[in-house]
Amino acid sequence: MKLFLDTGNIKDIETYCAIGIIDGVTTNPSLMAKEPGDPRAITKRICQIVQGPVSAEVIATDVDGMIREGKDLATIDPHVVIKVPFGKAGVQACKALRAEGIRVNVTLVFSPTQALLAAKVGATYVSPFVGRLDDIATDGMELIRQIVDVYENYDFETEVLVASVRSPMHVAIAGQMGADICTCPPAVIEAMFKHPLTDSGIERFLKDWDDAKGAKA
Repeated sequence: MKLFLDTGNIKDIETYCAIGIIDGVTTNPSLMAKEPGDPRAITKRICQIVQGPVSAEVIATDVDGMIREGKDLATIDPHVVIKVPFGKAGVQACKALRAEGIRVNVTLVFSPTQALLAAKVGATYVSPFVGRLDDIATDGMELIRQIVDVYENYDFETEVLVASVRSPMHVAIAGQMGADICTCPPAVIEAMFKHPLTDSGIERFLKDWDDAKGAKA
């Protein structure tokens, strides 16, 4: 399963890409608004660092606006993927952009039927938001299972990109279900490295080594 980083922060992207675990980045207007500087320049820099898919989201909500903005964002760098919100306008814009060879990430997906419609117009990625479903006492990961099951029945090339990830458990379950990608905030990626038994094991190894060296002295 591929791991994307869900952030617009250059420092975090540099840090985790240097480890060699990040395959792409997703951004949105909220994330980009937190970063100082020109959003286009930030997006370009992210593409240069990641050398993989980087989702940049449109602000427009109408079909023509999404298409126009999507085409413009796509000129920033060949790695840019245009992110559009699900809906009639988003689906139409996705079809038009895909017809011009522009990759599209359809976001804010909350049902398997929405994912089906996105796939039918050639979406490169579909982004179901599992954490937001969990917030309203609905099983977000069950949605992932449903979408994966639907896609496996057909020849859709759309990849399932699990979004609104809140914990490493979301990542683990997504992998078990066969999702293609998880996009995670830096805090979740950091948490994936942690386990108390790993920490205590290292401490024990070091103590044993120090004790052994002391005994030989």
